[in-house]
Amino acid sequence: MSVPLGIDFGNYSSVIGVARNRGIDVIVNEVSNRSTPSLVAFGLKSRFIGEAAKSQEISNLKNTVGSLKRILGLKANDPNLEVEKKFVTANLTDVNGEAGVKVRFQGKQEEFTSVQLAAMFLDKLKIVTKNELKGGVVSDVAIAVPAWYSDVQRRAAADAAIIAGLNPVRIVNDVTAAAVGYGVFKNSELPEDKPKLVAFVDVGNSDFTVSIGAFKKGELKILGTAYERNFGGRDVDYAIANHFAKIFLDKYKIDITTNAKAFSRVLTQAEKLKKILSANTTAPFNVESVMEDIDASSSMKRDELEIYIEDFVNGMTSTVEKAFAAAGVKPEDLDSVEVIGGTSRIPAIKTKLSEIFGRTLSFTLNQDEAIARGAAFICAIHSPTLRVRPFKFEDINLHSVTYSWAPVEGEDVSEIEVFPEGGSFPNTKVITLFRSEDFDIEARYTNPEKLEKGVDSWVGKWTIKGVRPSENGEAVAVKIKLRHDPSGLYTVESAYTAEEIEVEEEIPQEKKEGEDEPEPQYRTVKKWVKKDTLDIVHGHSGLDDATRNKLIEKENELVAEDKLVADTEDRKNTLEEYIYDIRGKLDGEYAPFASDDEKARLMDKLSAAENWLYDDGEDATKAQYIAKYEELTSTGNLIRGRYLSKIEEEKQARQAKQEAEAHRKMAEKLAADKAAREASQTKKDAEGDVELPDAN
Repeated sequence: MSVPLGIDFGNYSSVIGVARNRGIDVIVNEVSNRSTPSLVAFGLKSRFIGEAAKSQEISNLKNTVGSLKRILGLKANDPNLEVEKKFVTANLTDVNGEAGVKVRFQGKQEEFTSVQLAAMFLDKLKIVTKNELKGGVVSDVAIAVPAWYSDVQRRAAADAAIIAGLNPVRIVNDVTAAAVGYGVFKNSELPEDKPKLVAFVDVGNSDFTVSIGAFKKGELKILGTAYERNFGGRDVDYAIANHFAKIFLDKYKIDITTNAKAFSRVLTQAEKLKKILSANTTAPFNVESVMEDIDASSSMKRDELEIYIEDFVNGMTSTVEKAFAAAGVKPEDLDSVEVIGGTSRIPAIKTKLSEIFGRTLSFTLNQDEAIARGAAFICAIHSPTLRVRPFKFEDINLHSVTYSWAPVEGEDVSEIEVFPEGGSFPNTKVITLFRSEDFDIEARYTNPEKLEKGVDSWVGKWTIKGVRPSENGEAVAVKIKLRHDPSGLYTVESAYTAEEIEVEEEIPQEKKEGEDEPEPQYRTVKKWVKKDTLDIVHGHSGLDDATRNKLIEKENELVAEDKLVADTEDRKNTLEEYIYDIRGKLDGEYAPFASDDEKARLMDKLSAAENWLYDDGEDATKAQYIAKYEELTSTGNLIRGRYLSKIEEEKQARQAKQEAEAHRKMAEKLAADKAAREASQTKKDAEGDVELPDAN
């Protein structure tokens, strides 16, 4: 069975949590970092994902894609893409109506959708996890996404996971995941009656979210959530970069805003400066060869930074107030305020949050890993092989959803608000319609004016098939189960025909003391009973099976190509290392074990292989590198074998000598011990026995 996996799908970096060994562990990647850059890049031969993408980002800006979580599931005409163009250095483009990128890959222009990009990154996280776990199945995953994700974006996240070879058991709101983690690990401290109210504040790289949860022992209910979609650490970085852009223009007469690489270098240093100013009141700012071979330098005070981000910081007040309004509580009702997210380390933000809530903030959760840990526990809940402590939780529905249908004659109602704003999910409702033929049901957000810009009010359409009139030609009752599922997706879960029948039901009677058992009495009641299950044709924003399978095949091909490129590079490096290693040893420790002729022939082969490696072999195949390596080792290993045999002989000789010396010392010791015993016995015999006088 799969190891339960939790992924905090972050904008700057992502964190992987796994449930194992009776706890939650965070996975480290190939360079031993506990988070992986959320980047996908494209090169001449292969893709670079995560750490590999980060290391070549500045040199390959136009083919490196970030903001994966921000563009996932967006339409090409979504106004939010204009915001992301400031942060994404690759060319955002229209790919069949979906947001995507145009990059140069393997020597030609290629286009990839946002879902494909997210799938590539999730596939990398899956590989990182497999390598760390050293075996085992990695499939089941709970993915933490922003609370502001629409139904479309949640389906896109699920599709991306499936393309990556994962089984998305749940798409969960990120702050809710952190709250679940809090509840699980503080369960023993939670009350059984009056709920403990805790506000969770997440100040991340690109957004700011506040959720208020009510805790009891073994359960959590999110009462209210509010967010600011466009405020986070990256905005602080940008403010710092623009500050120094003006300084460098005045000081060095260079405009870094006109040079993408120069501005990216400054942004990288701005992020570091932000962290330094969180612990210091002033910090130097240096960028080597920022532009036109100029090494730029300056400094910044924390007070200056606070002026630049003042509007952002003050804007947090309205978001917190919206969360309180949604939850129906006041600041004084709270028992605690838990803060997570890397950007919350900025002193001005901590001070402002403390002022808004009117209390000291709590940092008991790991600010960078709390979401991934909570998501891993949520995934573990769904595992049939793991026993986890019971913990129930409900999230809050941020937007009302209405289901509608074409009315038939005599039907007054053609729509109903099924899942109201502020309600909890997961949630299920059943409606009954009378139909004599197949029909459609559509879902849409009830109040489009309350949606984020760019979010389509249409959610989905489902066709109920297999409906037939009754034997007398009348419409039959169709029961339709509508679902707001645990991942926040709206759907039609099932549909079936039902008929109303009359059954006799015993009437409950109270037996009085001292009286005989009363005679049973019955009443006739009408009940609906299930008759035939109906087929449902889904029509929502998610990928259809054919498209998804095509993208799975494409991703598998790319993974295989990446592996071949990596293996080929390894073989090339192995060959190069062998050439230099054996050449040096032929003039050193291997010299006594090779004849002059052998040495000359092998040296010629090494020189020829080296020339080939840096000429025609610069871009050879894996098989060619293996063949060259084996050609060299066929001679080199003979010499190496002689050397190792000599080393082994010397080792055996030393060991034999040591053993002989040990035997000699043991023999000497035994002889000495024997002599000592004999001397003692001789002395005793000479003295004889001594008789003590009789006491009488």
